Amino acid sequence: MLVLGLNGNFSPADEDLVPGMLEFFFHDASASLVRDGTLIAAVEEERLNRIKKTTKFPINAIRSCLATADVSPADIDAVGYYFREDHMDMVLNQLYTENPRTPTRYSRWLIKDRLRAELGWELPDDRLIYTPHHIAHAMSSFVRSGMREAMVAVLDGRGEEHSGTIFLAHGERLESVATYPVHKSLGMLYLSATQLLGYKFGDEYKVMGLAPYGDPGRYREIFDTLYSLRDKGDYELASSIVGPNLFGPVFFAQGFLPRRRGESFTQQHMDFAAGLQEIVEKIVLHVLGYWAELTGLTKLCFGGGVAHNCSLNGVILRSGMFDEMFVHPASHDSGAGEGAALAATHQLSGAVFPRVRLRTAALGPAMGGESEVMDKLGAWNALIEVVRPGDIVDRAAELLADGAVLGWAHGRSEFGPRALGNRSIVADARPKGNQTRINAMVKKRESFRPFAPVVTPEAAPAYFEIPATAANYDFMSFVVRVRDERRAELGAVTHIDGTARVQIIEPATNERFHRLVARFGELTGTPVLLNTSFNNNAEPIVQSVEDVLTSFLTTELDYVVIEDFLVRRRPNFLAALDHLVLRFSPVTRLAKHVGFRSSGERTVVHEISLDYSTGPSATVSPQLYALLEKVDGARPLAALGGSLSETLRAELFRLWAERFFTLTPT
Repeated sequence: MLVLGLNGNFSPADEDLVPGMLEFFFHDASASLVRDGTLIAAVEEERLNRIKKTTKFPINAIRSCLATADVSPADIDAVGYYFREDHMDMVLNQLYTENPRTPTRYSRWLIKDRLRAELGWELPDDRLIYTPHHIAHAMSSFVRSGMREAMVAVLDGRGEEHSGTIFLAHGERLESVATYPVHKSLGMLYLSATQLLGYKFGDEYKVMGLAPYGDPGRYREIFDTLYSLRDKGDYELASSIVGPNLFGPVFFAQGFLPRRRGESFTQQHMDFAAGLQEIVEKIVLHVLGYWAELTGLTKLCFGGGVAHNCSLNGVILRSGMFDEMFVHPASHDSGAGEGAALAATHQLSGAVFPRVRLRTAALGPAMGGESEVMDKLGAWNALIEVVRPGDIVDRAAELLADGAVLGWAHGRSEFGPRALGNRSIVADARPKGNQTRINAMVKKRESFRPFAPVVTPEAAPAYFEIPATAANYDFMSFVVRVRDERRAELGAVTHIDGTARVQIIEPATNERFHRLVARFGELTGTPVLLNTSFNNNAEPIVQSVEDVLTSFLTTELDYVVIEDFLVRRRPNFLAALDHLVLRFSPVTRLAKHVGFRSSGERTVVHEISLDYSTGPSATVSPQLYALLEKVDGARPLAALGGSLSETLRAELFRLWAERFFTLTPT
């Protein structure tokens, strides 16, 4: 049976379903394709429409999954969706109440309409299967763990009526033994604190990275007033915690002011983050500890957005309450789409799923065949130089040993929020300066943010304290302690508290990436590399050859490896921008804003923006605006406005780096 799993909302590519749609309204859209219980393709829509954490209907992801599997819509037996139908329609009804000009079309109609309009696919009603949200999370976590019996804990912002569910899993059966209502949401608790620190939805991992710089004791007495642990694995959060401005009142009363985005972090902020992380860890250990003791189950599958808190996962490992723990590489809502496909498969066929642990997240689209990649690189010849070494892995290892920072793109992209060796930036993990260097040269982000190490299996115990609890270290899901004697050696990947979010790379799961790490070890004596996602601060992780080259050209990476090819910039590559074609995305908007000063003087501001929740905007010069108005997606820039001035070329490059548009060869 071939089943397509979906998550996300119903917005088309060029607009949101209703004006002002919230950034977390059915976020992390994706599509997954499951054949007889085996996951054969999965990709997040953001990789294709280039909108971080996009909420839009995942039509590009659907097309990609179909193409990867070489099937058509007619071959699909069913479609699974990751929430209950009545819940979706209730939420839509509220949106329509608030937006009376929007037609009242409900979820089943909207899904079928999107498939019909984009793919000519008439999906029968009885083949669209809705799945309760936490069951969808639990299915993907448990089935991919390879376990036959386990406790499955799902913790997130919210499902339908719950923010947490504990399941006992046996075979294909999930038995819910405890639920935690939305007003006890640990996901919402963390998000509220994230917002108080000047971040937005999707930035929770940044707060997790900030926490080790702080002292949790500073605000412990205040945090302790905000929750209480109850009998039988229950807990309470203060009534003011879940709702608008969750932490604001109590901390404001203590003189703690919200941080504005872009402001420097103070020790106050760091201590607040540390206190937050501490109480979440305490609550989760309390919940899991009770149910582990009561049930006697020694294996844990952890799912939902909270399961991407790698520091928390490390604490669970070190607690010793389980013999084995599994975290899915897409534990957030993208993985719930896959879980909905599994649930639909079981509902329609009663299938018994294969018990094989997921070892690779390389489930997305590939870069293309050799000739296709060569053709694409050749089209960029005016901007890049390309060579093909006899052994690309050996050459890359030599460059890394010499201090280079490389982009590394190979094979199918990873499913989930982390680059694991197919769409990565890699560097020497030893020099402490590489941490701040890469944050500045590529990520354009805060210097405190840590990078993860990737290590060979043989070397892992020598560098890291691996807990006795067995775990899947394939997906960078666990923070462990770096051995005291190795912390100075691993300066670029050892966090301020002596920990690291480790990835152990097995040759069976990614032979090429394993060989790179091992060869680097042969050259340097340290079989550990810094591995971070291949993207800058303005974009999702790269997907295609064009994405890779765009990210490379607009950052300060030294080289990029694309399959078997080594690429570097031409010294004067900026001059070649004139001959590229500028294309807008479906959400790009140009606008002139006319205003008047108190003196009556008329003012005009020219602006480019991306029209989605939290989409960026930028003021542009009148000269560039005039050029942008001529863009047709076919003619090169030189044909639109003649030879570009250095000033105009620099402005174009800046906006290209911020991903307001694409520039590609004709």
